Amino acid sequence: MKKKLNGVCFGEILFDVFLEHKKIGGAPLNVASRLNSLGGKVSVISGVGNDLNGKELIEYLNVSGINTDAVQIKDNYPTGLVNVILNEKGNASYDINYPSAWDKIEISNENISIVEKADFFVYGSLSSRDLVSRKTLEQLLAVAKYKIFDVNLRVPHYTNKNVLDLLHAADFIKFNDDELNEICKDLNSNRRSLEQNIKFIAKETNTDTVCVTLGSHGAVLYCNDTFYHNCGFKVNVVDTVGSGDSFLASLIIMLLNGEDPQYAINFASAVGAIVAQNEGANPVISSSEIDDFLSGFDKIETKIKESATIHN
Repeated sequence: MKKKLNGVCFGEILFDVFLEHKKIGGAPLNVASRLNSLGGKVSVISGVGNDLNGKELIEYLNVSGINTDAVQIKDNYPTGLVNVILNEKGNASYDINYPSAWDKIEISNENISIVEKADFFVYGSLSSRDLVSRKTLEQLLAVAKYKIFDVNLRVPHYTNKNVLDLLHAADFIKFNDDELNEICKDLNSNRRSLEQNIKFIAKETNTDTVCVTLGSHGAVLYCNDTFYHNCGFKVNVVDTVGSGDSFLASLIIMLLNGEDPQYAINFASAVGAIVAQNEGANPVISSSEIDDFLSGFDKIETKIKESATIHN
């Protein structure tokens, strides 16, 4: 029987503002939402303004069954907003308002207790762009049992030193390929291949689990000295907002529940692809939809193998 994992997501909760509408988002919120939908018990540590957007975010989390006890309400800072620009392929770029309420997350007995009791703690680099939230994050990392770093670089909201500090605190690191290349360059890696750079990061940070997403080309997982690959799923992309967050949440649930790493990365890639087929970061996805998606993939793989056997 699978354990009901208890997780905490730290950082930005906000609204993604598109040309004609807005959607609830922020990487920690997106990860928390997907963790919750997959059976995790989740708390969010963040901040919102004392405004209508803040009330809407807290209501959304409460209705979703996500613990909001450590979401702080800030009278002097607004709820976060991000202007999202989509290109013709559905890929997003972001203009992130500063300062926002989530930049001013303060340490408290409440959030220390929540993190101490959790099975895992998810954090990103964007949430530490401001000194107040950064200091809180450092104190929470000191008491967390298992630390998962979602790198999530957003120019100009990070420094190389801060990112490196956060890398060295992690037990599990998730990058995209551009982020991996940038950080390896900063660390003076002379490795050329993706896998060599992943092993370099794992050794440099003393981290035994590293995952790199490759957009439409899937993902690579390095876990306990072994590589696992998924080559991606061909889907009609509506937008990519939140697909990486759902991928990470799914991978966390699978790996920490002891699933085979190859199945874990296949499952996570399927969930990320399904999200990309839909508008917004947090579409409702049923377990049967994921099973059907993976089943279709397995049938294609079987046909490919059978065809290769016939031709040989």
